[in-house]
Amino acid sequence: MGEFIDFLSNNLADFWTYTGFANATAGHLIMLVVGLFFIYLAIAKEFEPMLLIPIGFGILVGNIPFNMDAGLQVGIYEEGSVLNILYQGVTSGWYPPLIFLGIGAMTDFSALISNPKLLLIGAAAQFGIFGAYMIALQWGFDPMQAAAIGIIGGADGPTAIFLSSKLAPNLMGAIAVSAYSYMALVPVIQPPIMRLLTTKHERLIRMKPPRVVSHTEKVIFPIVGLLLTCFLVPSGLPLLGMLFFGNLLKESGVTRRLANTASGPLIDTITILLGLTVGASTQASEFLTFDSVKIFVLGALSFVIATASGVLFVKIFNLFLKKGNKINPLIGNAGVSAVPDSARISQIVGLEYDPTNYLLMHAMGPNVAGVIGSAIAAGILLGFLV
Repeated sequence: MGEFIDFLSNNLADFWTYTGFANATAGHLIMLVVGLFFIYLAIAKEFEPMLLIPIGFGILVGNIPFNMDAGLQVGIYEEGSVLNILYQGVTSGWYPPLIFLGIGAMTDFSALISNPKLLLIGAAAQFGIFGAYMIALQWGFDPMQAAAIGIIGGADGPTAIFLSSKLAPNLMGAIAVSAYSYMALVPVIQPPIMRLLTTKHERLIRMKPPRVVSHTEKVIFPIVGLLLTCFLVPSGLPLLGMLFFGNLLKESGVTRRLANTASGPLIDTITILLGLTVGASTQASEFLTFDSVKIFVLGALSFVIATASGVLFVKIFNLFLKKGNKINPLIGNAGVSAVPDSARISQIVGLEYDPTNYLLMHAMGPNVAGVIGSAIAAGILLGFLV
């Protein structure tokens, strides 16, 4: 009987060493709270639920404590584990181009085609990327890490993941979570900056209705867009190529099934895998570092700089435009590529000052230009630093 009790107690003691309770650290508990907070924001506040629920749940998955020496092959950083295999889509950089394929297939570039000067607003907002890059260099990050951090200012999660996978894979978890967090917080961050930098008179500017864009123009745009951007920045081909290919599938009118697949089941599947694995990569031992804190601060700065740059650029640009052709500066925030959330913010803030002034269609021009601009910026940084 005594031998049986000893046997049982020894096995229970061994079992205990495998449980999460025995292996939990303060870091795990902190990250579990963060994951729950992300899920709360997604459900209770409806902040980007399509992104924050997979990422938040992924944070929970990635921070279940286990015995690292047991060889269980369940962690995302353990070679051969299921999570590690799924995570290769992030580390190898093939999830982001597939996301861009879906974005292209669901994006209408009509607002940009009808008013090409709105492209300049999308370009101006990319100052957030290069501003954060220079600050990151001053804070001690090397050029490749600084570039990967700076891309957060484009408010484009897939681009941030793509670039960090090439330039700073060790910082990818913090960069990805930071990028998606600030994308979700667009309704919180941008309106105060927009109000601060504009006058009441500027907020009331009415823009001319966009002209009707022909089917031919819509078909030509992705072809010309691909050739112009990728001849200029060949390193941006994986993102830009898939973006314009997806858009051609949509606008051609003869590949509706392919466009529906790219903009529906495919992008949904990749979003689930991307969000879950990015969240799981925030394992406490890898994520809770001082560098992660600095990345979150730099991400906020880059987002603020990008928003302010877009608004200020419109104010300056208006000095050279005739009366009747002026642009409402409230659409300057939409130069970041958080589609369509930042364009919606332009509309919401504009309606606060004039309930009959609808800015959404105008704001979609710089918004989709921001998608192209952030991919070009990533290509430029990749071309210079690799």
